[in-house]
Amino acid sequence: MLFKSVFARYMLAFVVIILISFSILSMIVSTQVMNYSKEMKSDELSRVADWSSSILKSSYKNSEYSNLHDFVNFEYMRLYKMFEFIDDGDNVNVILADTNGRILWCTQLNPADKEVYIDSNKIISESTLEKALSSDFDMEETTLDGVLKHPCYVNSLPLNMDGEAQGVVFVTTISSNVYNFIVSTVKTIVMSCMWVMCGAIIASYFISEKIVHPIRQMSQAAREFAVGNLDVRVPVNGNDEVADLAMAFNNMASSLERNEETRRTFLANVSHDMRTPMTTIGGFIDAILDGTIPEDQQEHYLKIVSSEIKRLSRLVSTLLDISKIQAGERKFTMEPFDICELSRQIIISLEQRLTDKNLDVEFECDDEKMIAVADRDAIYQVLYNICDNGVKFSNEGGKYKISVKDSDKKILVSVYNEGDGIPKEDLPYVFDRFYKSDKSRGLDKTGVGLGMFISRTIMEAHGENITVRSKQGEFCEFTITLKKNTN
Repeated sequence: MLFKSVFARYMLAFVVIILISFSILSMIVSTQVMNYSKEMKSDELSRVADWSSSILKSSYKNSEYSNLHDFVNFEYMRLYKMFEFIDDGDNVNVILADTNGRILWCTQLNPADKEVYIDSNKIISESTLEKALSSDFDMEETTLDGVLKHPCYVNSLPLNMDGEAQGVVFVTTISSNVYNFIVSTVKTIVMSCMWVMCGAIIASYFISEKIVHPIRQMSQAAREFAVGNLDVRVPVNGNDEVADLAMAFNNMASSLERNEETRRTFLANVSHDMRTPMTTIGGFIDAILDGTIPEDQQEHYLKIVSSEIKRLSRLVSTLLDISKIQAGERKFTMEPFDICELSRQIIISLEQRLTDKNLDVEFECDDEKMIAVADRDAIYQVLYNICDNGVKFSNEGGKYKISVKDSDKKILVSVYNEGDGIPKEDLPYVFDRFYKSDKSRGLDKTGVGLGMFISRTIMEAHGENITVRSKQGEFCEFTITLKKNTN
């Protein structure tokens, strides 16, 4: 249950990645430091061994003594002073042994030393001497057969005189000192990594929280939507991908809220549009049956009933048409036809209504015949719907214009009318389902807000566009595009 949330999984992943990364980094750096420290210490011991061998060889050669034992016995203090410059802070010591393995001299054998790290009474074994005479000691950890009281790193050089080995020079340093230095360095590195890791984990926490918090808010908002509270919105902070997601979520929420509002409006309109004719039909038929309406007036009222039935039929047909389009059941037959002739037919069918409103009608066509390729019946439905709306919402005596223009490979058909127009804030929703600009139903008493939605759906099925431009209180113009016949 603990790691079911996205935040917990993010944090776990971040912590694991950081721990593994810093563990590997610590191991690599620690290994490098250890190798470097040993290499530096080995170089130091080698330099001291070279210098010590050179000094001892030169001093012995220039002395009056015939053997190395006498030289060391009588020159002990002078040798000590010659080597006193060696910094014993790292416990670097020089040991001189003869070819029999006996310790002759050591920088620590000064009587003033409080602690002596070697046992001069011990004898170095023959195998160890043989190895030292062949210069095989190179930063090797050993006690030189018990001569050294503590394990030390040792380098050696033979003391050769006239091609013959007179003794061996050992340079040592206590290995625990090197180890302590390495441990101290590694601890410092590890502690540094730990602090950086803690900082990284804290940063990861806030980054994860910044990512996950808006998702939590969206989840909460979605739960609010589920219970019908559609006015909830998610705060948008910043301009990154998460902010884009929050903005998209809010846009979706606004769209859902609009759809819910239009659905309610649609249900109210459909209920009204169905109830009114059904009430009229029922009332007149009952009046005819019970004799309230005289026989000589029955024909008149039956015509009204017939008109109301046709009105109901148109409403049902519209709803069925939408269902077919959405289900993909309506098929379109693409064939060439004269769009100018089709436009003239629509004007003729609207002639009575155009005359009743005393509209100033204009018809423009770039050519006598302009052949478009589309489903003729579907385009007739779209164009008739646009033209019908143009008449419906035109001002009395206003200008009404249909134009057919040639534009490259397209034909543009526009319907313009002077009237109240469409408010700017409503323009993005003109082609939505159930949209009605005339919400008061003062001008549009029969529509249910589906005509423009059907028109847009038909045009999209043709791969064409339908657009609108309007200025409230002045005009409105709808334009559709059609593919031009190039054959």
